[in-house]
Amino acid sequence: MNVPAPLTNLKIQYTKIFINNEWHNSVSGKKFPVINPATEEKICDVEEGDKEDVDKAVKAARQAFQIGSPWRTMDASERGRLLNKLADLMERDRLLLATMESLNGGKVYSSAYMLDLGVSVTTIRYYASWTDKIQGRTIPIDGKFFSYTRHEPVGVCGQILPWNFPLVTLVVKMAPALCCGNTVVVKPAEQTPLTTLYLASLIKEAGFPPGVVNIVPGYGPTAGAAISSHMDVDKVSFTGSTEVGLLIKQAAGKTNLKRVTLELGGKSPCIVFADADLDNAVESAHHGVFFHQGQCCIAASRLFVEESIYNEFVRRSVERAKKYTLGNPLNPGVQQGPQIDKEQYNKIIDLIESGKKEGAKLECGGGPWGDKGYFIQPTVFSDVTDDMRIAKEEIFGPVQQIMKFKTIDEVIKRANNTHYGLAAGVFTKDLDKALTVSSALQAGTVWVNCYGGGSCQAPFGGFKMSGNGREMGEYALHEYIEVKTVTVKISEKNS
Repeated sequence: MNVPAPLTNLKIQYTKIFINNEWHNSVSGKKFPVINPATEEKICDVEEGDKEDVDKAVKAARQAFQIGSPWRTMDASERGRLLNKLADLMERDRLLLATMESLNGGKVYSSAYMLDLGVSVTTIRYYASWTDKIQGRTIPIDGKFFSYTRHEPVGVCGQILPWNFPLVTLVVKMAPALCCGNTVVVKPAEQTPLTTLYLASLIKEAGFPPGVVNIVPGYGPTAGAAISSHMDVDKVSFTGSTEVGLLIKQAAGKTNLKRVTLELGGKSPCIVFADADLDNAVESAHHGVFFHQGQCCIAASRLFVEESIYNEFVRRSVERAKKYTLGNPLNPGVQQGPQIDKEQYNKIIDLIESGKKEGAKLECGGGPWGDKGYFIQPTVFSDVTDDMRIAKEEIFGPVQQIMKFKTIDEVIKRANNTHYGLAAGVFTKDLDKALTVSSALQAGTVWVNCYGGGSCQAPFGGFKMSGNGREMGEYALHEYIEVKTVTVKISEKNS
């Protein structure tokens, strides 16, 4: 597909809170600035939602979920038609949405256009096709009874988004929720609310009834916390840090025991055996950690390379990392944009400094780039040991750690020695080794001879402190459904 040039005259139309298919100012009257991370300049101000705004949104979502409402009485196939209509509108506005995602999030424009918009549209269409295929079972219980199950929507779902993939994570949460007949209250990340708010206008244009989708931009400790602790929210889905995930689970436990789905941090191991295709392993591991400036929860940020090929692997990895063109992600030819904001930038620089101090060998990069924007040079460390901060903490930046191993048992043990368990990679031409290691790794996704590939059909989520539940695929539907058993006494039973 040819990627058209980004829009040069992008107008930001939607900056308000979206409730009941209408635009509202915040109850407090407060707004917050949205910053372009490539220039550090303000793009616009957005209404700052808080507890009172969340209350209004939840009330609207609850009203839309009432028995007898237009949404609850709608045919399942009609829900599918509405989702497909939304996908059509996103395809129509693909150029605008990709430009906005790049401007607001620092994402390389071609990636936003091809990947983020492509995945978002495909995912909506995937769940559109599921709407009329969610079905229960008849159960042959003992006695003169007719027993069956109904798969019913959970209710009002709070959905709290991260800043690294605003549009993709919105769709990954919203599409299955709507597919199952739920209503949603969405809080986009305060850094990247613009594409989510634009999508609200498309929700209305597609013809979704008022109150089915509500969007409240704001900050985590205020608007996010209000959703997590709300007594009339039935379920929360959150993507972000493990630290915040813990707070959301605590809030659910202290209030109404709402269901919680969490997709959290990672420190994913990527294991390269000596018999691997070296060119493929170097390139895959490289993209595994440097894609989107390292701002991916699945980043291959603990790279274990077998001793006999270690030096050659490091040499090729450094050579690859030095080839980047940094700059404004909307400009042609740019391959790496900025980090999302000053806070993340400072955190990454601090971790790079810790790697230098703790004795890792800095092979390339290692500092800021340019005179404006939150840019960091692609950085590679060798001679990294498991006890260093850069080997234990999630960096979320363009920093590759390369470690050495000798035996298969050793590397499995080291790979699993972490609180996280989101993803992992294995590179080998030996099928038995690939299957043995894949089975032993404690991770929700394991890639063999590739890294980062996925699609809306395949479930995604973490083991251990990388989260609970699954998103995408048929498995995601289970997170948005209650199973009800109905048993009817009958006068006669036939087998």
